[in-house]
Amino acid sequence: MQFRHLRYFVKVVEAGSFSRAATEIHVAQPALSQQVGELEERLGFTLLERSSRGVRPTAAGQIVFREASEILHQLEQLPGLVRSTSGEVEGIVNFGITVALAGGIAGSAVAACKEALPKVTLKFSDADSDVLQARIEAQTLDMALVFEDDFVPNFSRLPIFRQRLYLVRREPLAGCQGVVSLEQVAKLPLVLPPLPKHRRVVIDRAFAEAGLTPNIVAEADAALSELSAVRSGVGSSIFNAGTFENVYPGAFAPPLLIEPPISLTCSLVSSSDFPLTHAGEAVKDVLIRFVKDQITKNTRPGAELIA
Repeated sequence: MQFRHLRYFVKVVEAGSFSRAATEIHVAQPALSQQVGELEERLGFTLLERSSRGVRPTAAGQIVFREASEILHQLEQLPGLVRSTSGEVEGIVNFGITVALAGGIAGSAVAACKEALPKVTLKFSDADSDVLQARIEAQTLDMALVFEDDFVPNFSRLPIFRQRLYLVRREPLAGCQGVVSLEQVAKLPLVLPPLPKHRRVVIDRAFAEAGLTPNIVAEADAALSELSAVRSGVGSSIFNAGTFENVYPGAFAPPLLIEPPISLTCSLVSSSDFPLTHAGEAVKDVLIRFVKDQITKNTRPGAELIA
């Protein structure tokens, strides 16, 4: 049994339905139902009465709800109790930034953390989002800024902004100024990440919903390899970045927004089973403020803050 099983069960009872709870905690409803089902299986009792009007706890569910709420409350209070006995924030924090963001903000993000938290030692990694999430599950990272589509229940998360996807090419596409249709993109040779990477999932879904078949000529497991293939003229790509001038000046034509829009969500994620340390919470707060400030200043084309 994991803390997330208790956390999700409590949220479902409080919300009165799986759909409302899923919306509030940013987890896909089927995944949320699965987590509650696993809790019921582990305890050997039905915890919820399900109906078309929502859910309500059974007698056993009321006991679990009461005890789980107390456990989670004590867990949430723990960082504050420790914080109240300490002075300036100290510690070691391992955090990651997806490569789609790292080139533009990693240095400034680390600088912002060091300025605000001079006694915190930062260990920084950059990788594709799925790799960073796997490292959080393996407990080798405390938190990460990632792009995601389906909100899986293994993580605590704060969605920060939505990012439009762009067509990225070495040479300009004739007749297109700033925007390209998905139908036009389908006719081009494409270099894309393989399934089940988040970006590929949303790209495939967009083509399927439009009744189109993409012309995929190559797949690249790492984003840097994908961009290298585009620079070499192998094909175009669909990427969650609207500029590369800060990392590859002059290497690509100006990226084109794809219509209808394709988007990913940038979230700060951490383990749902292991609370962040005091230092981790402090770094998390700095990173969230920093990223929101960057988006507000329009430093990232195609990005829109999530209210």
